[in-house]
Amino acid sequence: MFRTHTCGELRSADIHKEITLAGWVQTVRKFGSITFVDLRDRYGITQLLFSETLNEQLEANPLGREFVLQATGTVSERSNKNPNIPTGDIELTILSFTILNKSAVPPFAIQDDTDGGDELRMKYRYLDLRRNVVKKNLELRYAVGRSTRNYLHENGFMDIETPFLIKSTPEGARDFVVPSRMNAGQFYALPQSPQTFKQLLMVSGYDRYYQIVKCFRDEDLRADRQPEFTQIDCEMCFVEQEDILNMFEGLVKRIFKDVKNIDYSATVERMTWENAMWTYGNDKPDIRFDIKLANLKFPAHTYPAQQDVSSLISGVDFKVFDEAETVIALAAPGCSEYTRKQTDELTEWVKRPQVGMKGLVFIKCNTDGSFKSSVDKFYNEEKLKAIAAATQAKAGDLILIVAGAEERTRKAASDLRMYMGTTLGLRKADEYKLLWVLDFPLFEYAEEDNRWVARHHPFTSPKPADMDTMINNNPVIDNAAAYLKHPYANIKANAYDMVLNGNEIGGGSIRIFQRELQQKMFAALGMDEAEQQHKFGFLLGAFEYGAPPHGGIAFGFDRLCSILGGSESIRDFIAFPKNNSGRDVMIDAPSTIDDKQFEELQIKLDLKA
Repeated sequence: MFRTHTCGELRSADIHKEITLAGWVQTVRKFGSITFVDLRDRYGITQLLFSETLNEQLEANPLGREFVLQATGTVSERSNKNPNIPTGDIELTILSFTILNKSAVPPFAIQDDTDGGDELRMKYRYLDLRRNVVKKNLELRYAVGRSTRNYLHENGFMDIETPFLIKSTPEGARDFVVPSRMNAGQFYALPQSPQTFKQLLMVSGYDRYYQIVKCFRDEDLRADRQPEFTQIDCEMCFVEQEDILNMFEGLVKRIFKDVKNIDYSATVERMTWENAMWTYGNDKPDIRFDIKLANLKFPAHTYPAQQDVSSLISGVDFKVFDEAETVIALAAPGCSEYTRKQTDELTEWVKRPQVGMKGLVFIKCNTDGSFKSSVDKFYNEEKLKAIAAATQAKAGDLILIVAGAEERTRKAASDLRMYMGTTLGLRKADEYKLLWVLDFPLFEYAEEDNRWVARHHPFTSPKPADMDTMINNNPVIDNAAAYLKHPYANIKANAYDMVLNGNEIGGGSIRIFQRELQQKMFAALGMDEAEQQHKFGFLLGAFEYGAPPHGGIAFGFDRLCSILGGSESIRDFIAFPKNNSGRDVMIDAPSTIDDKQFEELQIKLDLKA
């Protein structure tokens, strides 16, 4: 037996016991004729005491950091207790030891405050995984998975595997493709999600399915993206939207309780996509803080529900606003005392290429009731007061206004809102706010192709109220200028996203389950019958054999873990992640293959400059 106990479990109750530990040497400290060694394993650290009688053996076989050591001894009370670790009241007085394996000097310190950079630690990821901070991340990931499985099992869901080698049906992101040796010139694709398979499982009568499953997308990477990622993938049949929302609110609340010991008893707020876009500038708003956007000028194609207040900013010959498609304001609470330097810094911030604005207008709502702005030349006190009322600004607030083309300006206003929320300390790391965003548009218009594309995916059903509009209208768009007036522009999807602290953590929909409606959807996306049959004939065929109403959701497992762990990067919660170029620098992948493999696959490589 290599060990009788782990390095994290010994306590005062174990004093006088003779035990054996095994682990990695964290530190070696010599004090005259005695030596202290901190021995580490996955469970913790125990201090070892090597007395004078063992020093000769240590001198003949010196220990170094990361040596693998087996040690037998008697548990003793420490004279200098360490309250910072669970085993801090005891130490192991060593009777004998064996060096099981030596270690080269690690390329970086195996400790929380390591001196290794990202690329170095990813190259030696097997060493980075020994660090306590990384271990805690993987423990949290395991806890989220365990909680998920328990909840879904208790609610009648069945874990069913689906294939990784499937057919390429490009929609959205690019597929990773895999050549087939036995079928020359043909390729599998790695699944971007198990979407069609889980729908087929509903047709098969498995009414509650789930998987914690790998998915693959060949897309540009950033902190919250990886070429391979994990979803909590779920589907139910004989359900409506309300059933899905209630079931999976329960899942996330259970995870909060099991993993963070948080009783999330608050009602999860619900918001339409349209309201999210106008009020927060994006479809995944962070509602932990109450700064909202005020639309002072709407584009020509605005939705009827919006109130036009453009008269507040027009009629004074201020061309920045007059010539802008959209003008959006927000009130930063308690910031009226900002200095010229601070407002200049905000102006430079919105001018950055990532934000893309030409400038920033500000209005100070002074605590004495007066107003001071960067556009005093154009707007008198009465106008400034009216603008302040429209933005719901209070005395002491600072109104910030951006103007320009709709899409860029709305994104800039959203980014500015998030920046001010962070700057003012309103986005608290230990606070969690869930939100459902509902009633997305079913379609988006692709101007370059003059056709519709699915905003979610092509298997999403329209809202019941929009079903007739979907069925009884021709999807063809006469020209680019006409798309906003097309009936399809107003069809709402029976879809929903769950948002946590400004991050989309899950999304799903009620699915199309009738062949005729699914064919109509494919046709709207520009697929003729031959293409429909080639890509999705198996699904259309299945819908002819009693497909039940069904719907589901998929949660971004990695992203959920990173939010609960207080990190902006999902890489921190993946055991062996890729870098921003999609490379595994530890095993040096992707890599070339030899000529024999090309011959077996009957593939000729032609790299063009």
